[in-house]
Amino acid sequence: MKKCPICKVVCLLAGIGAINWLLVAFFNVNLVTKILGEMTTPAKAVYALIGASGILLILALVKDCPKCKE
Repeated sequence: MKKCPICKVVCLLAGIGAINWLLVAFFNVNLVTKILGEMTTPAKAVYALIGASGILLILALVKDCPKCKE
């Protein structure tokens, strides 16, 4: 099935978040804080977007995206 642009962005953000946590776990390196600073407003926005992407991916397990159905 073809993915809509929103679903592609959601997957990309969740993937970036997963890679960031992998780096934190193995190398104690947090790219978000290195690039944007420790809990600055932009860093919080990135964390919020990645968290929302994760929630949307969990919801996608039980419900299909209406935009992708078109």
